[in-house]
Amino acid sequence: MIKQSISPLPRDLHTPLQTSKHKALKWGFSGIILVLLSFVISIGIGAVWIQPSVIIDSFISFQKENIEHQLIKEVRIPRALTGALIGAASAVAGTIMQGITRNPLADPSIIGITHGSGLAIAISLAFIGSGSYWNLLIWSFAGSAIGAILVLAFTMISKERISPVTLTLAGAALSTLFSALSTGIALYFQVAQDLSFWFAGGLSGTKWLHVYLLLPTLLIGLFLSLWISRSLTILAMGEEVAAGLGQSFRQVRWIGIVTVVLLSGAAVSIAGAIGFIGLIIPHIVRLLVGPDYRWLLPLSAVAGALLLTIADIGARMINPPFETPVSAVTALIGVPFFLYLSRQKRGYM
Repeated sequence: MIKQSISPLPRDLHTPLQTSKHKALKWGFSGIILVLLSFVISIGIGAVWIQPSVIIDSFISFQKENIEHQLIKEVRIPRALTGALIGAASAVAGTIMQGITRNPLADPSIIGITHGSGLAIAISLAFIGSGSYWNLLIWSFAGSAIGAILVLAFTMISKERISPVTLTLAGAALSTLFSALSTGIALYFQVAQDLSFWFAGGLSGTKWLHVYLLLPTLLIGLFLSLWISRSLTILAMGEEVAAGLGQSFRQVRWIGIVTVVLLSGAAVSIAGAIGFIGLIIPHIVRLLVGPDYRWLLPLSAVAGALLLTIADIGARMINPPFETPVSAVTALIGVPFFLYLSRQKRGYM
């Protein structure tokens, strides 16, 4: 057990890492309220505007013959739930990546996971065809895992431990390679139109099946992340300090990578490449509740759900009745944030 291998934190190290339970619960409760509010707004907004009274009535007394009630149940609710779950999964994955690499610019796409999924999906579409969603899901998981394993293998060839700089450079190189291969395969085998959805990123066409898949995946990912949360908090103080406290960095790293692959693979297979959520959210939540991962991880899930739900609302409001790819909305927020972080001279954590 990872937790059992960790010695208690010395008093002088424990104090700056403490997070006020009252503060964390306050922000968590506020975030949940905002998620619920944005959820209701998301259900009402679309090509057809649905009044709040109709939404409430559909929950209280659903009528099968009512077209608006059917639209809410079969289209709007699955989309809103899927967006919230994908946002939460992406935020948790990004938080873990920043924790295990101690890199403020880390995100699932930084180590080739997102583009690895895209390449695997391109191969699947070219040689197998669209097939069932489960087929695409399996290929997405495989691509995510291969991307992560390749980066880790490259970094371990020269050094026993992972350097944040080495990981970033290796991940960026692999992401570029995967993206180029995906484009080449899509053009050669004439599946570019099918693959364009994954590159654009969006929540249109989501169904209850996606909710049923994402919910247990997110719960498993949260369980694994909370299992290593104390270890990630200690790693934030540096690998030397963690080693002195008996921390097994290798074990934490691999559990973290498995969790990131699980969450990112499921998210990419459903919504495509929606970036920057895993980059932005950990920094915002860290400012609110501090660096304790026992609070940082669950609150990042709430904040990620809120951000993607709001981004999806914005994507439907920019050019109605047409939809703007939600990835474009998150990029509008994420790119300036990325540039701001890249200019910072301060140390991380």
